[in-house]
Amino acid sequence: MSKVFELNHPLIQHKLTLIRDKETGAKDFRDLVKEVSMLMAYEVTRDLPLEDVEVETPVCNATLKRISGRKLGIVPILRAGLGMVDGFLSLLPAAKVGHIGLYRDPKTLKPVEYYCKLPSDVEERDLLLVDPMLATGGSAIAAIGFLKDRGAVNIKLVSLISCPEGLKAVQDAHPDVDIYVGSIDEKLNEHAYIVPGLGDAGDRLFGTK
Repeated sequence: MSKVFELNHPLIQHKLTLIRDKETGAKDFRDLVKEVSMLMAYEVTRDLPLEDVEVETPVCNATLKRISGRKLGIVPILRAGLGMVDGFLSLLPAAKVGHIGLYRDPKTLKPVEYYCKLPSDVEERDLLLVDPMLATGGSAIAAIGFLKDRGAVNIKLVSLISCPEGLKAVQDAHPDVDIYVGSIDEKLNEHAYIVPGLGDAGDRLFGTK
């Protein structure tokens, strides 16, 4: 079974509170999502392997540590996932960025892929699939499936806000994918919104209704 990591750093929790406030406008919302994403990137990459390298400092030669050549990829689920990309790239500027677009079929209610563009060497990369909200889990489950269909092996899911229903759904469908979240909220309501949540992340990011 995959692991769930709730990142309860005080800075993350503080900024999530500001993000949740309905009075926070689109510009501040975007800035805060970027900041929280950057803080989460620090935690999500905690297990990256290191290797020894020789470096000449202004004082002497030294054996020091650097990340051992792991290839990373950041894959936002369109459209709300776009808000998290810049925060991750702030710490991981060499990462490649892919995109997955999904919509929900109004008849079957199943996620349908309408766009997928990934790095050509996706099977060699550690992928961070990002989406601000993990509600029912349907979009995340489908996106992970699309990544696996294209050869991806190492995938982590990263969301700002989640709920028990969505976490369980993703774990049941993809027990090999660890999940990193800023908060595990109480539940889903009858409209499939997370409670207390923050509303529609895409609308709040881009100022749409």
